[in-house]
Amino acid sequence: MRNLTWLVLSLLCLNLVSCISQKEIAYFQDESPESQEQVLTITNRYVPTIQPSDILSIYVSSLNPEATNFFNPYAPAERVASAPTQPGQISTSVGYLVDNEGMVELPLLGKIKLAGMTTVEAREVVREKLKVYLKEPTVNIRFLNYKVSVLGEVARPSLFNVPNEKITLPEALSLAGDITIYGRRDNVLIIRETNGKREFARVNMNRRDLFQSPYYYLHPNDVVYVEPGRGRVATADRLYQLVPAALSALSFIAIVVQYTR
Repeated sequence: MRNLTWLVLSLLCLNLVSCISQKEIAYFQDESPESQEQVLTITNRYVPTIQPSDILSIYVSSLNPEATNFFNPYAPAERVASAPTQPGQISTSVGYLVDNEGMVELPLLGKIKLAGMTTVEAREVVREKLKVYLKEPTVNIRFLNYKVSVLGEVARPSLFNVPNEKITLPEALSLAGDITIYGRRDNVLIIRETNGKREFARVNMNRRDLFQSPYYYLHPNDVVYVEPGRGRVATADRLYQLVPAALSALSFIAIVVQYTR
């Protein structure tokens, strides 16, 4: 009877498994398999620029620590303590908010327009203005709200903060635990907001030309969505169909076992 029980359960499990080819699963496939080595030029390197509603960490230092402290109302310890420690935890870091006009208001310096600049460019603008008050000032500017969302058929869907201000699509999927066996690798959706418009783009993770895509580097607030494949739908359908049959089979086995004792 024990063998019969295992046989029934094995048949049920086999019915839940869909046939998925290796070509649907493998990443970065080469369309010309005869080539053993391929070198791709790195293009579309993304450098984020400051936008309205961004939150910036602006830290000033100089040869006069006492005067410098006036320009650092948000202490480094305060920023570190408020940084997210787990994926999906939303940052509440204290920093400078870029207003709708792209301006940041700094102590004594007043409002400075930083929108459209990289952090390197913004650093030089602020440093030049600080020279009036400080001797040999240095400025460090970083994003505090650089985050991307990964949803759908991944192991750990979540919101991820990006401390180094650069992340690629494969890296974001890695943080989410990779695409599950049921996810569609050939049709990953990227949702991006640019200049007041929302873009929807599809990326094929199976193909090597992904590295040349403008969506290889993710932008702040990008949303990555992995659709369920046919296997997930088929498995769900089979599950609903086979559960009653499984219960009936197990009930039959229990009756047979009872009468054979």
